[in-house]
Formats: sequence, structure tokens, C-alpha cells
Amino acid sequence: MAVVSKKIAAPDLVPVRRALLSVSDKTGLVDFARALSDLGVDLISTGGTAKSIAEAGIRVRDVSEVTGFPEIMDGRVKTLHPSIHGALLGVRDDPEHAEAMHQHGIEPIDLVVVNLYPFETVRLSGADYPSIVENIDIGGPAMVRASAKNHAYVAIVTDPEDYGSILNALELNIGSLSLEFRKKLAAKAFARTAAYDAAISGWLAETLEIEQPAWRAFGGRLQSVMRYGENPHQAAGFYVNGDPRPGVASARQLQGKQLSYNNINDTDAAFELVGEFEPSGPAAVAIIKHANPCGVGIGDTIVEAYAKALACDPVSAFGGIVAVNRTLDAAAAEEIVKTFTEVIIAPDASEEAQAIVAAKKNLRLLVTGGLPDPRAAGLTVKSVAGGLLVQSRDNATVDDLELRVVTKRQPTERELTDLRFAFRVAKHVKSNAIVYVRDGATVGIGAGQMSRVDSSRIAARKAEDAAEAAGLAEPLTKGSVVASDAFFPFADGLISAIEAGATAVIQPGGSMRDDEVIAAADAAGIAMVFTGVRHFRH
Repeated sequence: MAVVSKKIAAPDLVPVRRALLSVSDKTGLVDFARALSDLGVDLISTGGTAKSIAEAGIRVRDVSEVTGFPEIMDGRVKTLHPSIHGALLGVRDDPEHAEAMHQHGIEPIDLVVVNLYPFETVRLSGADYPSIVENIDIGGPAMVRASAKNHAYVAIVTDPEDYGSILNALELNIGSLSLEFRKKLAAKAFARTAAYDAAISGWLAETLEIEQPAWRAFGGRLQSVMRYGENPHQAAGFYVNGDPRPGVASARQLQGKQLSYNNINDTDAAFELVGEFEPSGPAAVAIIKHANPCGVGIGDTIVEAYAKALACDPVSAFGGIVAVNRTLDAAAAEEIVKTFTEVIIAPDASEEAQAIVAAKKNLRLLVTGGLPDPRAAGLTVKSVAGGLLVQSRDNATVDDLELRVVTKRQPTERELTDLRFAFRVAKHVKSNAIVYVRDGATVGIGAGQMSRVDSSRIAARKAEDAAEAAGLAEPLTKGSVVASDAFFPFADGLISAIEAGATAVIQPGGSMRDDEVIAAADAAGIAMVFTGVRHFRH
């Protein structure tokens, strides 16, 4: 049964006379505690927090003095006591609450400063199961939620970054905090405990291999406020969840203006694509525009790979995102900056390369320290009206698939190498996806069409445009291989690729008309390989 409010109006200003401090992250703690003490605030604290404050020569009372009960069970039980939670939850203008507080000697607490056990950090550190469980905070979230609920009388601080604003507000209001300010602190506090619980429940679901838990929770911390979202009339922010996967969220931005919403989306797509190519293998470069690759190439050097990627669609590459799978070197940087580029992302960048990129002050340069593992498990989330679509990451890689030749003609070794390359790229192209490849470079990409035939024709036409721009006698789709992210439902899509000059095809297979498609391939004398796995990407 819901508790009915007595509709007692909350006071605008609440003087801060007593504060409870219990923090795991002690950043700025001593200076903040000293400032509160100088304002005449009575400080109460626990364990290591109390020790740090006392050692700085600041007067502080241990919470056990307030509760009359010692910390027990290795500190698991210390603040879970009526003397603490009564002080946090009491409605001070309610006569019954006030009488209960007086009867039991409960003094109100006006300010609570709590940050939680570092569960997220310990989880990612490789600690064992018992250690991770021990870092699930109980008393902290209980105090945070109690204080946040009773924000009519209590201010709750969960982030050391807010210490400065708290002190400024106390100075402005002569030792009090306003209701509006307390409400904002409460909103942040509830969001923090929600994200904390999301991390815990997500870890348990993952550990216990519960693929579809009855409840899903996701949380993140604001890393930056965007100027706008996909369009100028949309507000946006970038939130990070602590996932250690190398990428745009964990990257260091060495230079350039702030990343936009679209920059982040496209840069993530670009780096995930080059993550398909191990740094111990050939150099790989992907150029992305609107979350689709407009060119991908591999070579002995980044310069060679970049030249191949750029040649595929130099028009679309203007204003694009460039991702590389190796340390960005000076030679590559020299070539990349010749074309207007929004972002370069790489595992690292040499000092010489950084100096070259620095000449383009608005060009963002991100270094990640590593590549994302294409085989790693994980989740992807998409919002829909009224809910979330949650699925496991597409971590199938062509090197792990059992390829099956279904035509009379076997692919040559060169064709097979290019087929694998093409299917890697098709995995990162919006569906319906068609990718033509020749000699370790995309030569035509068709993305996001409602018809696979249209994707094939668009890719072929773009290859013709690129050939014309390069002064070639014919497009590089002549003698190329082609990849399709899903099966050909009819032979017409395959025939379009044959007409463009493809000599070998890689596709998942599985259509009701596979026999018809195979017959068309045999009639044209081309090789076709089935993967058994599709890569829809919407």
C-alpha cells in the first residue's frame, strides 16, 4: 500500500548544522571537510573517512558515538541504524516525526556526503567473485536513497566534483541550501544508485549466463554535453558505462574541437570495422561517412591501405572519419590531412604524426591504446517506443566460419582472400549491403537499400564513377569479388553483380531459391561460397 503524503510544504532554505561523511573516493575530502568545519558544521563520519579527517586535525565524531553501537561484521554494519536513518528520513515539520526523533534522541542530519564502494572498478580489475561481491555497497546506497527521498530537509552529495558548488551555495545562502539545489542533488543521487545497481545486475546476469533476465537495467555517467544531437534542434549528451573495450568512449583526444554526436557515432563504426583486422596482420584503414564505410583497404603500410580506401569513393571521403589498426605514422598523417577529415582514430600516433595533424587545428585525433576484439561478447541496445531492444553483439568473424563452396568452380586463392576481406567489411555496412573487393580494397559499396539488387547496382555505379575520376578504362569491379550481408532471395541480385564483373561471391546462403542462385553462378562460370552466417545491420 502506498503511503499517503500529509502535504507538508518543504522549507526553501535548510541550514546545514550536521553533516555525515562516508566516502570510498577520498578525492578532495579533507579540504571539503575542513571548509564545512570552518562554517561551524558538526561532522560525523565512518571508518577510513573519519580517520582521514581526524588525521588532518579536523574535529569529527565517529558514527558509533551517534548510534551507541560499534561497527561490526568487518564494517558491513555501521550506518544501518535508526539513529542514522531516522536522522535522514524524519519529516521535521511533522509533529509525529518530530516527537519520535525527540523521544529517541535522534538529531537531524542536514547534509550527507557518500560515494559508493568501487564496484565498477573492481569488477573490471579481474578480481575473483568473492572480492567483487564484497565491493557491493549496501549502507551507502541506503543512505543515499534515504537522503534523496527526504530532500525536503536533507542535501545528498554523491560526487566529489560537487564539493565546490556545495560550498559556494552555503556561502551564498549564509550556511543554508535551497530546495531547488537539494532537488537537483537528489536527482543526481537517484541516477547514481540506479547506474550502480545496473552494473551489479548486469554483472550477475553475465556471470550466471542469464541471456534474457526478467529485468534489464543500463546506466552511464555523463562524459560530455553535445552542442546538439543528430540535428541542431535535438539535445544530446555522451554517457560512458565503464566498459574497457577500446574505442571512442575510452580514447584520449589529443587535439581538435569537441566531438559531435554524429562524430562519435561514425567514429565508433569506423574503429569497430578496423578492429576486424589484427595489428599483427596487414595495415588496415577504413573511411566512414554516416556510419557506413565509403572505402576500406589493407596493405603493407598505412599509407598504402589509405590510398586503397580513398580510391573507392574519394567524393564521399570528404568530411569523413578515418580509422587505422596500427600506430598512425608521419607518412600516413601527411596523406590523410590532404583531404578534409573530421576525425582520425588509431591505437596510437607517433610524435611526428601528431605534429602533422596539429597543423589542422579542428581535426580531432583520438588514440585508444588498443583495438576492439571482434570476437568479444557484449550487448547492443536500441530504443524503440515503449522499450529497448537488447541483443548480443555480432561477434561472428569470417575466420571462424566454415566456408562452403557451392558452385562447380572453386575460388582461386586470391579470390578467397578477397572474399574473406569483403565479408569482414559487409558486416559493418548498413543492410542491405553489397561490397565489391579487389586486391585487398573495396572498389564499390552499396548500403542501406530496401532491395539487394539496388545495393548491387549502386555499388557498381559508384565503382564506375571512381574509375572515371581516376582515368581508368573500366571500373575495378571487373575481376572483383562480391560479398552480400544476407542471402540473395532471387538470382537477380547475383546477376547484377555478375554484370558488374564479379568473378566470385560470398554470402550466407539459406534462401528458398538457393538452387536458382547457384545455377545462375554456375551458368556464368563464377565461384560462390556460403558462410552460413548473416550480418544484418540496421
